[in-house]
Amino acid sequence: MNDLDALLTPAGRALLDEVRDTDPAQELAVATRLRRTHPADLVSAALGQARLRQRAVAKFGAADAGRMFFTPNGVEQSTRASVAAYRAARFAELGVTSVADLCCGIGGDAIALARRGIRVLAVDRDPAAAAAARANAGALGLGDLIEVREADVTEVATDGYDAVFVDPARRGGRGRIFDPEAYAPPLSWAVAAARTAPRAAALKVAPGIPHEAVPADAEAEFLSDGGDVKEAVLWFGTAPGAVRATLLPGPRTLLSRALPDPEVRPPGRYLYEPDGAVVRAHLVAEVAEEVGGGLLDATIAYVTADTLRPTPYATAYEITDLLPFNVKKLKALLRERGVGVLTVKKRGSAVEPEELRRKVKPQGPNSATVFLTRVAGAPTMLVGHPAPDAPAR
Repeated sequence: MNDLDALLTPAGRALLDEVRDTDPAQELAVATRLRRTHPADLVSAALGQARLRQRAVAKFGAADAGRMFFTPNGVEQSTRASVAAYRAARFAELGVTSVADLCCGIGGDAIALARRGIRVLAVDRDPAAAAAARANAGALGLGDLIEVREADVTEVATDGYDAVFVDPARRGGRGRIFDPEAYAPPLSWAVAAARTAPRAAALKVAPGIPHEAVPADAEAEFLSDGGDVKEAVLWFGTAPGAVRATLLPGPRTLLSRALPDPEVRPPGRYLYEPDGAVVRAHLVAEVAEEVGGGLLDATIAYVTADTLRPTPYATAYEITDLLPFNVKKLKALLRERGVGVLTVKKRGSAVEPEELRRKVKPQGPNSATVFLTRVAGAPTMLVGHPAPDAPAR
């Protein structure tokens, strides 16, 4: 926090501009030069912040990341801007005009909400995070809409706000926390807070949350961005009991129709790899129905079909070869096909992709994808390539 105070001074801002594009490999030389004319602590703070801003570009884009202020945890744990913008749009569509953003971190969600014209109370008990959120609201010209408060969220009254958004801490001293009641604050507290919101509420949770832990009066939404699963959100005041998978960019949303498990059938010409959000939402049956397919194995989320029906919810591959698991046979096949670029995907296999690549030593001008999986319980390799108009992931 003291570092941030120094960086917000005119001298600190000027130094930040000077070190903005510093190459990490040149950091020591730059620091040595700047310490001749600037306090050593300020130089270290500016270079550290420049490094965080460079890392934050992937989440916030170059324009915003270059003006914002970050903590190390804030860069790692903050919501990706595209996901925050989508959530803010949902709040706006629900008629929300004010949100209590609890556990706001460095303010990523608060920024997205304010950009929709929504008034935000942003609360975090971490002094460094709260200071960064306040600085970010000012840096992006949103200070009139975002009030930042350093406090324990369990002690903050949310009266006067249409909605509540809670993003509990899901990491501890030993890494990720998988038990929702071990979140800080616990999921049960967040659910109770959500139920008091006059119009709507959203709770950000880990995408691996057990479906049985989702309250009956909540809607569960599983989100991916560019094919990478990012989070799950429990919505209150929307559609109790609904389950959806939302894919960004788009957005494209697949809703549960409570279908029975798809039948297991022999491998067809095409294999469909459902998006991770679809898998987390347990909506593989909806994808199978959409493409007219079934499962390769009752316990694995690969769909097979005889015809190509492009869908945004799964990537289609045309399968050219089906082999029982045998590294020597795969190596011979790849050599015969001149495959030098090999993509390895797996579900239901203990073999690591890098280990398989080392063993088969692909060489040649062509490319292929191999799926390590089970077919009706038997370890199997399926070789193919992305189907026409199917972007590979």
